[in-house]
Amino acid sequence: MSAMNPTHDNSPAADKQFNLFRLTWPIFLEVFLFMLMGIVDTLMLSDVSDNAVAAVGTSNQVISIAILILEVIGNGAAIVVAQYIGSRKVLEASRITALAITLNLSVGLLLSTTFLLFGGHLMEAMHLQGEILALAESYIAIVGGAIFLQALINTLAAVIRTYGFTKETMFVSVFMNVLHVGLNYLLIFGHWGLPQMGVQGAAISTIVSRLVCVVIFFWLMYRVMEVRIQIADYFRMSKEYILKILKIGVPSAVEQVTYQMCQLVFVFYVTYLGSEAMASRQYANNISTFIYLFSIAIGMGTAIIVGRLVGANRKEEAYHRVWNSVKWAMGATLIMDVIIILMREPLIGMFTSNPEVIRMASQVILLSFLLETGRTCNIVIINSLRASGDAKFPVYMGLISMVCMSLPLGYLFVFKMDLGLAGIWLAIAADEWVRAVIMYFRWKSRAWQKHSLVQHDEPQTPENVPMAAPV
Repeated sequence: MSAMNPTHDNSPAADKQFNLFRLTWPIFLEVFLFMLMGIVDTLMLSDVSDNAVAAVGTSNQVISIAILILEVIGNGAAIVVAQYIGSRKVLEASRITALAITLNLSVGLLLSTTFLLFGGHLMEAMHLQGEILALAESYIAIVGGAIFLQALINTLAAVIRTYGFTKETMFVSVFMNVLHVGLNYLLIFGHWGLPQMGVQGAAISTIVSRLVCVVIFFWLMYRVMEVRIQIADYFRMSKEYILKILKIGVPSAVEQVTYQMCQLVFVFYVTYLGSEAMASRQYANNISTFIYLFSIAIGMGTAIIVGRLVGANRKEEAYHRVWNSVKWAMGATLIMDVIIILMREPLIGMFTSNPEVIRMASQVILLSFLLETGRTCNIVIINSLRASGDAKFPVYMGLISMVCMSLPLGYLFVFKMDLGLAGIWLAIAADEWVRAVIMYFRWKSRAWQKHSLVQHDEPQTPENVPMAAPV
């Protein structure tokens, strides 16, 4: 990685290298490793107790909402930077990056303070009791108190990927996960003379690995940028850039926070079904992440390309790129769905030997065939709508579908029709498919084409648009 400071290469060859597969396979591995971190925590904590798994799962549901708030600036900045790079305005792209880092760090510090002061009250509000409550309070104080590290990771990783260096962010994720697993082994179980810390050990392992990741990402960012950030740029506030970041970031985060808040309500429903249902939900969710793993990677890679193409005023290419991406993502999801369904009981058996937990988790994984196909369409098309600048439409549709439809359906299925955990999965599947159909027609309408963040004087061609040079 010694030659990572790229020079311009405006040839057709450089444009061909900036393709979906080249971007997506490192993102796939990076997302896989990120998900693996959650799986490793769950596997190791399952050796401690099912209560430990339930506590960490519930805590992470709340922490994930904070992470989505941090993505307001990170995701918004990445899309704005992508369009400016596509327009060949690399100095502006550099300054937007510096601004995003400063803003997200400020928000992260505010959230860290909130978790330190009120994390325990949040866990009590989630209807947790006894040992599960005590473990959850400990975990959220440590991981939530250091959430500002994730604020920096979100912004740095998003911008580095936007410059086309997805392979490098993947290498950092590999290292971070290896470090995390090693620290889990030492701190959860108390090896090498260290105290046996259980849930607290998993929390400390998480924040140490994130701290190391932040340091590496800062070094990497300065290596890949075409115009490097100056110290003064971190303190130069620009109303124009802030508004453009928020124009994309706020609607994106509202849509995702709404989704996670609905998931939090579903967790609240599950607490009334008992600790076995809570553990079953956590195990089923961990396994199900591997079903939509490919669609997440394809969605992220497609968004980078769409942002560049829209910034370069090559909107017709962006339009067709998304349909191809949806086909690839759906195919991958269907294959993974069948594999996971066939292997569901052995996979759940890796986490627990409780027959009731295995039964409930196996039942809802069967329903993933219905849920994950709809989710796949949403992941790809909604990411592309945001990248084009059309960020508000998914929010409006999400509020209608998620809040007004899926939550009442979940209540009906769980408490009135006694469908148990399966009722939660059916309610979420209904929401995913309603939004998938709506997003399909939104992209097909081409209404997103008028939302570009950069003014264009004339259409650009592949020959004169700078894409990422190979490392």
